[in-house]
Amino acid sequence: MAGRNKAELPTEACRTADTAAGDVLRENIRAIADLEQRALHRRSAADRISDAISRAMGSAPFALIHLLVFAAWLLVNTRTLPIVEPFDPFPFNFLTLVVSLEAIFLSVFVLMSQNRMTRQAEKRAHLDLQVDMLAEQELTAILQMVRRLCEAQGVEVSPRDERLQELVQETDVHAVAAALEDRLPDA
Repeated sequence: MAGRNKAELPTEACRTADTAAGDVLRENIRAIADLEQRALHRRSAADRISDAISRAMGSAPFALIHLLVFAAWLLVNTRTLPIVEPFDPFPFNFLTLVVSLEAIFLSVFVLMSQNRMTRQAEKRAHLDLQVDMLAEQELTAILQMVRRLCEAQGVEVSPRDERLQELVQETDVHAVAAALEDRLPDA
């Protein structure tokens, strides 16, 4: 420090803080990526298949292929192409059967994927709730410590501020949940 001037010190401290924040951010990103990776690897074979089918069926090539197949089907079965004998004349009963069966199976695969994603979202919501509860407890403890520090240093904390008094108290999660349940509309 002997060769540095005082103006450089805050910049260095900021750089150190930025690096520490960057390390924390990178660690958080790594932890989230690991959670997501584990969730992907824990999928059952049925989940993997339904995800793959849903992903393929929800693509532009799938829509284009269907457009081409339906166009060809109509051209063949309306005698527009005389080189091919119609196999499903109007009102296209076989086409209706094929499309209906495809829609049923696609719906099942999409619902399977959505159910898996809902289960995963519920797990994330539970994790968020746990982290939020820990953060609330930590913030309450910090407020209590700051208040005690203020009192020890003779700094007056206005007792008139009811909101501050409320924030310093620990939150009863069960009371909050009951109040939410009473006030939120039924689905």
